[in-house]
This record gives sequence, structure tokens and C-alpha cells, in this order.
Amino acid sequence: MSLYDSNPFDEEEVNPFSDPAVRKGSGQASYGGGAFYTTNPGSVAPATSRLSPLPPEPYDRGATIDIPLDSAKDLKAKEKELQAKEAELKRREQELKRKEDAIAQAGIVIEEKNWPPYFPIIHHDIAHEIPVHLQKMLYVAFTTLLGLVLCLSWNIVATTAAWIKGEGPTIWFLAIIYFLSGVPGGYVLWYRPLYRAMRTDSALKFGWFFLFYLLHIGFCIFAAVAPPIIFKGKSLAGILPAIDLLSRHALVGTFYFIGFGLFCVESLLSIWVIQQVYMYFRGSGKAAEMKREAMMAAL
Repeated sequence: MSLYDSNPFDEEEVNPFSDPAVRKGSGQASYGGGAFYTTNPGSVAPATSRLSPLPPEPYDRGATIDIPLDSAKDLKAKEKELQAKEAELKRREQELKRKEDAIAQAGIVIEEKNWPPYFPIIHHDIAHEIPVHLQKMLYVAFTTLLGLVLCLSWNIVATTAAWIKGEGPTIWFLAIIYFLSGVPGGYVLWYRPLYRAMRTDSALKFGWFFLFYLLHIGFCIFAAVAPPIIFKGKSLAGILPAIDLLSRHALVGTFYFIGFGLFCVESLLSIWVIQQVYMYFRGSGKAAEMKREAMMAAL
């Protein structure tokens, strides 16, 4: 062979029969064909043989896992604490029940605030607490309370516009006073007495309502006219200041005319309410009962 082979990748031919170990035996081929042949037949595992399985991992049935548990002493302490809390709750429940029974015997009704729904400030439940034949009348009375809120709110708007146009801040401050005193005053002085009178059928509550509702009607009529008595009448959005301001400030005069219309509607609704309540009051015999109570109190 020359110093340099012409084909370095050419494999050298090997004759397996040239091995003496292969020629021993019965003359049968003792190598596997292909690239995995071997010259030792004893070293090749038979085709039917299986791999031995791995030995199983040891498992101890008696092994335990340590889980932290409270001791018996801690459990008893917690049980005593729960029993003490339960006894305290029972004691409070009995005390609350005793107070509720005392209040019920005294005739005091606990009123839960539920209106308006988004920010409850008063108790108001006509549908469940007022007799059916009186609900319409009370709904209209409640409308007059809301109408008073609207009238006094618009009165603030009108006086604010007049202040901007040079009428002075005094009328605005008076409008604020009317609102802050008129709205809660109307609820406490005449609407709540009427609500309770219709719920409990109390003649005294009806009398309280008539007294202050007449003052309410008088104020609404006075505001609708707004005579030039207090600061030329411009602290109330009535007809007289509306006419006076319309010639100088058309927008402010229009605001005052709207206020005049609101006070007129409020006055008419209020007159209808007091008429209906008075008719029910006379028809149900509450007037005679009230007279008897007054005579007994005088004696």
C-alpha cells in the first residue's frame, strides 16, 4: 500500500470466518448481522430475555407525619373561652329582650330610619304603617313637604341671581335661613304629628298638626306674594319682587316668577290636604273626643 491512500474512508474488508473461535462449533454462524454483530455468542442476551425490574422502595406502614396540634390544655382553655363568650351573648340577648318588652309596655314605638334609601335620615313607611283609606291623604301631605323643600331651594337660586345682579348678600342669607329652619321645622312640627296621628289615631296629634300646618299655609301664601316688608320682599321669590326685577334684570325676574308659581302650587296643595284631614277628623269623631279631653283637663 502506498504512503497515501487514495480513499481514506474506504473500510478494510474483514472475513469473520478467519477467526478460529468462529469456526468452532457446529458450523453455524455465531454473530449477529449488521453493525451489532459480536464474535462471542455467549455474551449476547437471548431475544426472549427481559430486563430485571427495579427493586421496590422501602415503605414503612408505621411511619407517622408530625402535624402540630394543640395540646389538651390549650383545647380546654379555648373551650372555656367559647363558653364564656356564649354566656355573655345570652346575657346581652336577655337584657335587650327585657328592654324591648319594657318599651312595648310603655307604648313607645322604635322607628328605624329608612328614608331616603340612599341616605336614611327619617322613618317613613306609609304602605305598612298607615291604614289603606288614609294612605292617599298622607302621600299628598308628604308631597307638600317635598314641595316646601323645592320652593325654598329655588328661592335660594333666585336670591343668588339677585345678589349677583347687585341686590346685596342679605337677601341670600335670609333665603338660607328660610331653608334651614323651614325644612326640618316642617317635618318636626306638622308632618311627623300627622304621620303619627294617622298611625295611632291620636286626637292630640291631629290638633298639633292643624296648628302648625295653618302656619305653613300662611307662610306659603306670604312667600307667593312677598310684600315689601323685609328687605323690600326680595328675600322671597314672590310676585311683587318678580315684577320689580323684571324691568331691570329679565333673567332674575324670570327666576322670581318661577318661585312665585312654585309657592302658589304649594299653597293650593296644602289647602287641599288640611281640608281632607279636617273632614276625616270631624267624620271619625276625633273633634268631639278632643273637646272632651280639653274639658276634663280644665276640670
